[in-house]
Amino acid sequence: MTARPANAHQARLLRLLRDGGPNSRAELGDQVDLSRSKLAVEIDRLLETGLVVADGLAASRGGRRSHNVRLTPQLRFLGVDIGATSIDVAVTNPELEILGHLNQPMDVREGPVAVFDQVLAMVAKLRDSGVAEGFDGAGIGVPGPVRFPEGVPVAPPIMPGWDGFPVREALSQELGCPVMVDNDVNLIAMGEMQAGVARSVRDFFCVKIGTGIGCGIVAGGEVHRGTTGSAGDIGHIQVEPEGRPCPCGNRGCLEAYFGGSALARDAETAARDGLSAELAARLESAGRLTAEDVAAAASAGDGTSLDLIRDGGTRVGQVIAGLVSFFNPGLVVIGGGVTGLGHTLLASIRTQVYRQSLPLATGNLPIVLGELGPAAGVTGAARLISDHLFSPA
Repeated sequence: MTARPANAHQARLLRLLRDGGPNSRAELGDQVDLSRSKLAVEIDRLLETGLVVADGLAASRGGRRSHNVRLTPQLRFLGVDIGATSIDVAVTNPELEILGHLNQPMDVREGPVAVFDQVLAMVAKLRDSGVAEGFDGAGIGVPGPVRFPEGVPVAPPIMPGWDGFPVREALSQELGCPVMVDNDVNLIAMGEMQAGVARSVRDFFCVKIGTGIGCGIVAGGEVHRGTTGSAGDIGHIQVEPEGRPCPCGNRGCLEAYFGGSALARDAETAARDGLSAELAARLESAGRLTAEDVAAAASAGDGTSLDLIRDGGTRVGQVIAGLVSFFNPGLVVIGGGVTGLGHTLLASIRTQVYRQSLPLATGNLPIVLGELGPAAGVTGAARLISDHLFSPA
């Protein structure tokens, strides 16, 4: 993809076609503030660039039938979601529908070279499957703070060896297309806004509970990243003064008490202390415990596992309650790998938020699980790059 929209009107039309699919000139005219003649000029210019193609006659609205247009079907976007313990890679069409999706376990602590070798191998496998010959752009998510304009991770607590690594530049050279990089939880929020539970919401939080905990903030339909890209780093809000040490170097952070790593550690301690026969059996069998083990034990009725989940949900709810009082969102979405803990976790978060925040902020506030699961991050990554490419050059 070499062409870019020449102005804000063309960019708006491209995004409308991305989000709504093929549409008629008449219906597009209902959604943009342009005269009929000016709209025709802008669409004709987009047709000349090859970004848009004709798509037959529209249904009659009375009088002369309008023509449909759509984004050129050959456009392909790559979405890459690098988590702490796994990688998701997907290819989408121009409307951001996923055409192919792969997932592989991978420890982000192995460093950027090893991780990107794995990413490129997965990309090659998707190309070989026939869903894409090449890519018009790629969006990349990483599990740490990102200096957004440069696409560079900055002092990420769980990503040794990544500080300052030129992710955007390195992958752009390898893939041969424009690349944009963002924090993974921002991309989950964008994915849920594009095709998930937040489709009709302009102001919301998306809290990812995975190995760690982060928050994507959407205000007025746009991701809020803050001055340096670190907005939403709620896993390092203190919940216990002088509490447990956290990998970030501080004490008492939320992530020190909950998230995949903290939950697995506490479950192993409980198993060794004889507090749960179910967890002890799983620990003896596997040699270690994961958040998935705790979820399975809780589903089997293990009281200790249920208590661990409830306590963690209460601490997360404590932090979210403060955010709700400050920001007054219209929705809170809970996503990430630990959402496998399900409604026990969700109920604890809801209880704490509704108890602690003012009724004016929570009276009509849904707190829900995300709809897209692992597809949220890669969908958001594809939206990130399409937002960039569907903006005036």
